[in-house]
Amino acid sequence: MADRIELTGLECFGYHGVFEEEKKTGQPFIVDITCWLDTAGIEDDLSRTVNYAELADVAADIVEGPSRDLIETVAEEVAETAMQRFEILHAIEVTIHKPKAPIPRTFADVAVVARRSRKRMAG
Repeated sequence: MADRIELTGLECFGYHGVFEEEKKTGQPFIVDITCWLDTAGIEDDLSRTVNYAELADVAADIVEGPSRDLIETVAEEVAETAMQRFEILHAIEVTIHKPKAPIPRTFADVAVVARRSRKRMAG
């Protein structure tokens, strides 16, 4: 059984989308991350767990970095980068919300979820 660390509602500003206007003016993105790891025996030592400030920086650097057409690509990059950076992780789930997506309808949110695990990455 794994324990969880959750980081939710991380606000970033990025330039992702397939339309030129999205790449030009940008828009807000919200990131939620759930990490699965074993926290047994960490002995109150930050170096033996996931530093969520560093996790937030990993996500923000990617979301606020180079433009991508698809938020699927952004979510995948955050997940894979975090898995590489934090070897203690068993698995991670990254949700990228695009609340201002250019959809000509009333909607609450658009989100993409990427999941990665050590088992999947090894296979």
